[in-house]
Amino acid sequence: MILQYLDFERPIVDLENRLDQLQRMDDGSDKSVREEAAKLEKKIGKIRKEVFSNLTRWQITQLARHPNRPYLSDYINLIFKNFMEIHGDRAFRDDPSLVCGFAELEGHRTLLIGHQKGRNTNEKIQRNFGMANPEGYRKALRVMKLAEKFSLPVITFIDTPGAFPGIGAEERGQSEAIARNLLEMSHLKIPIVVAVTGEGGSGGALALGVGDEILMLEYSVYSVISPEGCASILWRDTAKAEVAAEMMKITAQDLKKFGLIDRIVPEPTGGAHRDHKAAAESLKAALLESLEPLLSMPVQKLLDRRYRKFREMGAIKKRSGG
Repeated sequence: MILQYLDFERPIVDLENRLDQLQRMDDGSDKSVREEAAKLEKKIGKIRKEVFSNLTRWQITQLARHPNRPYLSDYINLIFKNFMEIHGDRAFRDDPSLVCGFAELEGHRTLLIGHQKGRNTNEKIQRNFGMANPEGYRKALRVMKLAEKFSLPVITFIDTPGAFPGIGAEERGQSEAIARNLLEMSHLKIPIVVAVTGEGGSGGALALGVGDEILMLEYSVYSVISPEGCASILWRDTAKAEVAAEMMKITAQDLKKFGLIDRIVPEPTGGAHRDHKAAAESLKAALLESLEPLLSMPVQKLLDRRYRKFREMGAIKKRSGG
């Protein structure tokens, strides 16, 4: 995998390259090289902390889209065991941009559903850049119903710019497929844990987003439209995407503050793309902490709790006093 860097990462990367050169020079005989390397390592840590503690919403959006960020297939390999994929919606075809299957999470049998992006050009085309067609969402619904039949919890992974907006997708009922998933997920009699791992874009994300616990990775985003789309509508200028991102408040910190998600999952220093294994370990711990209490919850209590959760989103609370 070829490492790629964002503009605001450049100062850190340049210093890391210098550190790498020093470490290659160190043969154990030159104390000054080791001392300089130690100072440089300390400086890198300080600068990285400063940069990543003051990210703008647009920079976080760039991190959420980072081409080296771990995708669903990476999390499956690093977190789960015995994954067995399920294909097809039993009506039209299989949609490779949305992956479903059985898997084990620390002894818990689960059904996974999630968007899958591609790394290289061929994979991106095959996976349709993570943008699902209606048959993808109908496959997801088929798997959810299968999970309900066997009393297995569902874990969904959201990472998509949005549902595919092509003519064929619309002809096959894209909006109906998304709406149907929202309806059915609201009263599935099994635990549902949702994890936004990268981009949570529009209805394409919402179609997998109705859950009992909603998690977001620290540098992921979740919104009704992309910043570019918002800028195009408001100002007819996609160059104002950075302004739109600030106005939209689409980060995990924003959504936690608004009560739209339940947990922010910490990422490794510098972002999940820097250390896939550490990111997966952090997400695994959060998934287990979220899932295990739900497994012992009575079905009716689970459904009532889910209903209240979404009914309370966006509710206006009156101030006490005059």
